[in-house]
Amino acid sequence: MAHPCLSCGACCAYFRIAFHWSETDPFLGGTVPAELTEKLDPHRVVMRGTQSKQPRCVALKGTIGEAAHCGIHPIKPSVCREVEPSWEFGRHSPQCDKGRIAHGLTPLAPEDWLDHPDDSVPPLPQSA
Repeated sequence: MAHPCLSCGACCAYFRIAFHWSETDPFLGGTVPAELTEKLDPHRVVMRGTQSKQPRCVALKGTIGEAAHCGIHPIKPSVCREVEPSWEFGRHSPQCDKGRIAHGLTPLAPEDWLDHPDDSVPPLPQSA
């Protein structure tokens, strides 16, 4: 089963992604590339593109609702790691739902996390 986030990307193009500047400082254990951020205030930076009227994180690759992914997924900011996709862990996520609805996508449901049989494979014959 493909992870639903890999065909979504809505939260990356809906929310301002703000976090402490230390997440961009390798000497303090930060991993987020500083060049992908801009200053928000003395303590926080934002991912470029998420401060605009129609936000879209600079790290988002692909087409929202079709095929989208984070270009820096393994080193993404802590606030991104904290957003749970709805129903991945047995509960809905208001953030996930808001982002999806804003982009005309239906919120994820528990069924979205079930493995669906491949329709191209014929069913096994039934024994009598």
